[in-house]
Amino acid sequence: MSITNRLAGVFPPVPTPFDAQGDIAPAKLADNLRQLATTSLSGFIILGSNGEYVYLDEAEKQELFTAARQAIPADRLFVAGTGAESTRMALRLTLAAAAAGADAAIVITPSYYKPAMGHEAQVKHFTTLADASPIPVILYNMPAYAGIDMSVDTVLKLAEHPNIIGLKESSGNIVKISEIVREVTARSLDFKVLAGSASFLQAALAVGATGGIVATANVAPEQCIELYRLTTGEGTNQSARDLQHRLLPLNAAVTTRFGVAGLKYAMEKVKLYGGDVRPPLLPLTAPGRSEIDRILSELE
Repeated sequence: MSITNRLAGVFPPVPTPFDAQGDIAPAKLADNLRQLATTSLSGFIILGSNGEYVYLDEAEKQELFTAARQAIPADRLFVAGTGAESTRMALRLTLAAAAAGADAAIVITPSYYKPAMGHEAQVKHFTTLADASPIPVILYNMPAYAGIDMSVDTVLKLAEHPNIIGLKESSGNIVKISEIVREVTARSLDFKVLAGSASFLQAALAVGATGGIVATANVAPEQCIELYRLTTGEGTNQSARDLQHRLLPLNAAVTTRFGVAGLKYAMEKVKLYGGDVRPPLLPLTAPGRSEIDRILSELE
């Protein structure tokens, strides 16, 4: 099966663990991956936004890629986050990820020179990268963090490239997801769209997304997998809606409300290694911990 066709199901963007000294803890990452792999998750994203990739140096990233490959089963996708502000650095990281054994790279839009990062700059950046990459490239649209929202036209232009195989769409714009799916289908392009949050996973699947890259799957993988099954398989719409609604508080807690610190704390509560965030991110407050405890208790 091609990698493009394997872009289906649920993928957690796995946090980067740090030890008590603030250094990366590759062994803890491997432990988390092995435990998560006991479920039916389709693969794992290493060094996405929840991986605090912007706070890691190049050597740390390469070490984590190596540790991840050793822990991720061969039948699950290993997708490496290789985004960077320059095309040159994004390519260096993509080549390093490929050398470590990653199946694909997921690349966020460069954003520091925001006014200059329009359609032409984005197409040039991703095309140059895809031309030179030995592994397929997945686009990553994250306007809440990057401050840039890739247009439908830009995505469709890039979808024509044979080495650009998909999009993680984190804007939550269901109309946009539907438009992209409609157009790539009409043009017979081998390109998949993945929801970027569990908060709109059911809706995205309903309009043609093939899966989701969702932080909540680090904490509640079985529930996210069940939501995917109910929406795409033989489940009822009511069952899928009910589960989608039940996941909303947890998803909000480990993303927009409490961020990576909240996600790591929630992982600790389900017997995974969470640990601290890397400064300048702040640790979770006591009220935040209490709120996540309450939400997890209600979800169970």
